[in-house]
Amino acid sequence: MVNGDETFVPGAEARAAERRLILSYAPKTVRNGVAALLDLDDTLAAVIRQMREPMIAQMRLTWWHEALSKLDRAPPPAQPVLTALAGTVLPQGVAGADLATLVEGWEALIEGEPGHPAVRAAYGAGRGERLFALAARLCGGEAAMVAPAGRGWALADLSRSVSDAAAGEAAAREADAALRTAFGAPWPRRLRALGALAQQARLDLKADRDLPLPGATPGRIARLGWHRLTGR
Repeated sequence: MVNGDETFVPGAEARAAERRLILSYAPKTVRNGVAALLDLDDTLAAVIRQMREPMIAQMRLTWWHEALSKLDRAPPPAQPVLTALAGTVLPQGVAGADLATLVEGWEALIEGEPGHPAVRAAYGAGRGERLFALAARLCGGEAAMVAPAGRGWALADLSRSVSDAAAGEAAAREADAALRTAFGAPWPRRLRALGALAQQARLDLKADRDLPLPGATPGRIARLGWHRLTGR
């Protein structure tokens, strides 16, 4: 089960500052679109992490799936995430139906236990690979270029979010393997915001699992800056 009671996260301001730094690496013309995709991911994550009853969480995810799909045929409702997606992502050729598929990765955590490799695989692909693929499309890259990074990024997050220590350790190992693959060659400049997210995940894997995640420390900023300069 994924941990609940995450309405307040210590160090949230530092993490937000780190997110802003990473977004600054994205091409200026699509920076707001990448930010909107990450905001959508944060919103779907909150549904799962605050889950008390799986049925209620499933109903909320179903609502999001339908709301995202409707962006292809109707103006967005007065909901900030949907409004941002309609204004910054859809004009770049990403359909609402494409966005709706992101829900499936989170549904894997309702339908199965993260201790099972198949559940982690479905989650890593459905959340991370798809999100990175859509963001890469905005930035002018190919999905295959970012798939291991997206999978590793999602699994690194899962490794700290599950209450089952064995499942968390397994997710961390799988995340590390995927992220090593992702950095087998330098990243092209247009995709370095996504590469920086993957580097952030690598740094997170090294952090103490029992402590709040650090953010925007001098060492982390230097590592992210090095990636921006070199693609490594």
